[in-house]
Amino acid sequence: MAGGALLVAIAVALHYSKGTGWNPTQDISQEVLEQRASTVAETDFPEPMNRSIGGGGVAAGAVAGGEGAELEEGEEGAAEEESGPWDVPDDEAEFFEVEYTKEGATIEVAENETVLEAGEDEGWDMPYACRQGQCVSCSGQITSGGNSEDYVVHDDQQMLDDGELGEGYTLTCVAYPKADFTIETGKAP
Repeated sequence: MAGGALLVAIAVALHYSKGTGWNPTQDISQEVLEQRASTVAETDFPEPMNRSIGGGGVAAGAVAGGEGAELEEGEEGAAEEESGPWDVPDDEAEFFEVEYTKEGATIEVAENETVLEAGEDEGWDMPYACRQGQCVSCSGQITSGGNSEDYVVHDDQQMLDDGELGEGYTLTCVAYPKADFTIETGKAP
């Protein structure tokens, strides 16, 4: 019992002793962030969105043209927006037969719907990241032969060059059908 009392007394003495003291180190996190930022070149390429947090959106302020890009009607240099199959009303849309080889099905895809959206509407887990034609996560290869642009209209794809398009590669997130074709999804150049 004397040993236990001695241990309690030592613990209490250590608890109330001042010790050597501790001073926190200086916070340099902001300096490190600024140094890292100065070594990374600026780019107009937006970061791809993450599927797990509902990707496919556009970051605030990342709208094409930026702030102040609106032109008044009749103003010189006012460019008309490009129209395409995405502007066709649903009740006027033409349908095309698209065979998805990996999914093992052929479905009708409206000309105003992307190949990616049509696959997702079927419940298939289609690969994608940015949904803006600025990466190759959603790429696929049209195996019907010829240039992919013989079968689809791309809405502002920025990643595939003429040679890759000629080999049938397409970005399903911005590819609108204009003919019947067969596609192997998840295939990148």
